[in-house]
Amino acid sequence: MAVEVKSEMEMKKIGSFLGSLLRGGEIIELVGDVGSGKTTLVKGIAVGLGIDDYIQSPSFTINRVYDGRDNITLSHYDFFRLNDAGILANEVQEVLGNKNTVVIIEWGEVISGVLPKDRLTISISVVGENSRKITINSGGDSSRKLMGKIKI
Repeated sequence: MAVEVKSEMEMKKIGSFLGSLLRGGEIIELVGDVGSGKTTLVKGIAVGLGIDDYIQSPSFTINRVYDGRDNITLSHYDFFRLNDAGILANEVQEVLGNKNTVVIIEWGEVISGVLPKDRLTISISVVGENSRKITINSGGDSSRKLMGKIKI
């Protein structure tokens, strides 16, 4: 599934719709260059999860955690600055098994060994100054079912 997004507001709206579909236990890998809109999408997902906090990129903190609706936690990782996740790979592996947590990972190739196949992979590429192309792929049954509900 692919769609062109023409503005930051539209990116957040798509994220919000996706966030409204999440029930906990989902894993989303975001792929894209610096500045492509990954964190903007996460801001929208957070809205859909009922999170009122200001969403910041975890580029320097590696992980940010937010409490959302229905006892759902959003755990947002960014491994951009790491060549090796080290012990953080163990932390991520533990979080991946939590059915009340939505896990979003940027620059996931650093922990590719612990990422399950069954995840949504959302690739964002820059098309123009304000436009982006979003491509969504699923890697297993659960993520395929979720992807089937996405109407963008």
